[in-house]
Amino acid sequence: MENSNTIYTFDVIVIGAGVMGSSTAYQTAKRGLRTLLLEQFDFLHHRGSSHGESRTIRATYPEDYYSEMVLESSRMWEEVEAEIGYKVYFKTNQFDMGPSDNKSLLAVVNSCRKNSIPVRVLNRDEVFQEFSGVFQIPEYWIGVVTQHGGIIKPTKAVAMFQTLGLRNGAVLRDNAQVIDITKDEETNEIVVFIGDGEKYRGRKCVITAGVWTRKLVKKVRGLELPIQPLETTVHYWKINEGHEDKFKIENGFPTFASYGEPYIYGTPSLEFPGLIKIPVHAGRACEPEDRTWAAPAALVNALREWIKGRFRDLVDGDKPVLTQSCMYSMTPDEDFVIDFLGGEFGEDAVVCGGFSGHGFKMAPVVGRIAAELVASGAAEGVDLTHFKIGRFEGNNFKGNVKEFDDQVKSH
Repeated sequence: MENSNTIYTFDVIVIGAGVMGSSTAYQTAKRGLRTLLLEQFDFLHHRGSSHGESRTIRATYPEDYYSEMVLESSRMWEEVEAEIGYKVYFKTNQFDMGPSDNKSLLAVVNSCRKNSIPVRVLNRDEVFQEFSGVFQIPEYWIGVVTQHGGIIKPTKAVAMFQTLGLRNGAVLRDNAQVIDITKDEETNEIVVFIGDGEKYRGRKCVITAGVWTRKLVKKVRGLELPIQPLETTVHYWKINEGHEDKFKIENGFPTFASYGEPYIYGTPSLEFPGLIKIPVHAGRACEPEDRTWAAPAALVNALREWIKGRFRDLVDGDKPVLTQSCMYSMTPDEDFVIDFLGGEFGEDAVVCGGFSGHGFKMAPVVGRIAAELVASGAAEGVDLTHFKIGRFEGNNFKGNVKEFDDQVKSH
C-alpha cells in the first residue's frame, strides 16, 4: 500500500479499533462484507478506553433498556470465546450496595424485577453472612445480589475481535489517522482520507472513535455531539497477608458497586495476585491529548475511607500500590450514541460512541447492532430510541430524562 494515489474500495470502513470498532469489524467481516478497520495509533494502545486488565460485567442497571443488552452480550462473549479458543470472560456474582433510600439503587432492584433477573435484597446482617464477614455495610444500607456479574479482560478481548476479524477476511491497519470523511455524489461512496495521503472508499462507514468521536463528527458533518472526554484512574490495593483467598474470583468473591457519593466499584483479585481493584467512578474533563496520567488526591482519600469502612483490616487502605489511567467518553445522560450520522451521509454512516464508562461489557451486542445497521439499515431485537442523536436537538441538551442521579462525577 505504498502508492498514495491508489484508492482501495470496501463494503464497510470502521474507524477506531478499540473494543467497539474491533467487535464491529468482526461482525461485518463475519457477514461476508469486505471490511477495513482503521486505527490512528498502534493496535492495543493505552491512550483510549479499551486497554487494561479488567472490566466489570453486570446486568444491574437503573435503566430498563440496558439489562437485556447485557444478557445478550454475556451469551455472545461465550460464543466468541468458543470461536477463538480462549477465555476473556470470568463469571461471578454482582453485589451492589448503598443507602436504603438511594434512588439509583432502588431503580436497579425494580429494573431487575421488571426484566425477570433474579435479585435478592439483603440487610446489613444478611450481607455479613452472605460474604462471610468480608463486606461490612452501615446499618441503614442494603445489599443487592444477582448472578449476572463478572470480569472481562479488555486488551485480550480487543485482540480476540481483531484476530477473528482477520480470520473472516477483514483488513486491519494501524497508525492510520483519519483526517476527513466525504461523500462522493457521483458514485455515492464514502471516501476516507488518511493522514499519510492515502484514501479509501467504502459503501458504508462506522465511526467508533471513542473520545475522538466528537472531534471527528464535527469535522466531517459540522455536528457537535455532546460527548465529553473524562480522564479517570484505576487503583489496585494490597490485600493484607492471610486474607488473599477471601477476595479471589474462584472462591466466589463478587464484582461490586457502592452507590452514593462517591460511586465506587471493584473487581475480585484476578489479574494481580494479592491485589484488589477499587476505583472511584469519576473523572476530570479534558481533551484526549491533555491528560495528567495521575490520580487526584481527593479521590484517593475518599477511597481510603470507603475501604476502611467496608473491609476494615482485610485490605491495606493506606495507599494504592498500582494506578492506571483510562478515558471515559461521557454523554450528558450517560447513555450511548448509536445512530446514523445523517446529513449528506444519510444512513450510509453509523456513529457508535459516548459509552460513558459502562459500555465495554456490551461490545459484542454493539458490534452486532452496528453491523446490522450498515448491512440492512435496521438492528434486530433492540430498541435504539434512547441512543438517537436527535435526543440532544433543540434545547434538550441533557438528553434522556431520568429520575435518579448521575453515577459518574466530573471533578
